[in-house]
Amino acid sequence: MAAAVTSPVRSEVLSLFRSFLRTSRQFSDYNIREYTRRRAADAFRENRALADAPTAAAAFAEGKKQLEVAKRQAKNTMFHATLLTKMW
Repeated sequence: MAAAVTSPVRSEVLSLFRSFLRTSRQFSDYNIREYTRRRAADAFRENRALADAPTAAAAFAEGKKQLEVAKRQAKNTMFHATLLTKMW
């Protein structure tokens, strides 16, 4: 028998959204920072009305993956900005 897929609870979804906003603040470039913030808000708004648990769980898992990508990119951006500052 397959395990039941549970939909993420509201607090988990809000926590994920806040994590996106915190991560977006780590970008020094205004355009990248605003793009990350806007893209997160658009994705959460788009998925707001998901009713069935498997689809909501899949969207939540995709959001967590995208958050990890954004965090990695923010670290890389900070690293390269530090290198450029030291070079000049």
